[in-house]
Amino acid sequence: MRLGDARLLSFDCYGTLVDWELGITETATRLASQYDVRPLETEILSLFASHETHVQDSNPSWSYPVILAETWRRMATSMGLANPSSNAAQCEFDARTFAASVPSWPVFADSHQALLDLQQRCKLVILSNVDNESFAGSNTQLDVTFDAILTAQDIGSYKPDLNNFRVLLKQARELGIAPEQHLHVAQSLFHDHVPAQQIGLNTVWINRYGAKRAAAGSLGATPAAAPIVPHWEFPTLRAFADALLADAT
Repeated sequence: MRLGDARLLSFDCYGTLVDWELGITETATRLASQYDVRPLETEILSLFASHETHVQDSNPSWSYPVILAETWRRMATSMGLANPSSNAAQCEFDARTFAASVPSWPVFADSHQALLDLQQRCKLVILSNVDNESFAGSNTQLDVTFDAILTAQDIGSYKPDLNNFRVLLKQARELGIAPEQHLHVAQSLFHDHVPAQQIGLNTVWINRYGAKRAAAGSLGATPAAAPIVPHWEFPTLRAFADALLADAT
């Protein structure tokens, strides 16, 4: 498959279109500072990656804000913040604040225009682990009309569950797109590339945090993935868009 063959692009949102690591660390830093605790960015992201995955695995029917609230409770315990038994009201307020932060997470500067340029040639579909309300908030920043939006809330499971990708393939068929015209575009190897390739999709890695990860020696906000080689790799969505559109001419 050539990039220029694509007629449908499915996207992970958080990490790919939205800078979720910045959103997570800014929110967590603000909440922790109330207790005079100032965790390192690498600590915040490592705790998030571990706790969020465990909460999702154990509670696939929970909505994403509920997942995030429980994730924060566990992160707060790991960081030694306020004890819920002594300050339950404040701890719950913090958990709700973290859970409601998704719409304020910043989009990457290139996301809006790159998506509009890609939309000239391809249908665009979102496959996200969040709920509908959280994504709607993010999409006010992206300002793009997608051909379909598939969330964990509607699907009933969280990536990397293969069910999410089966629903994606069904949506692609309904849009009249064959698998050989479909690319899945994502930052997370764990959540997206491994399961997408397992069901036969070609994948594009938007390696947003590549240099940052190498310098920090960490995996950021995602757990380690099984060995996987994406079919294409680009450092930004803009670079991917330029390459696809050039290949299509």
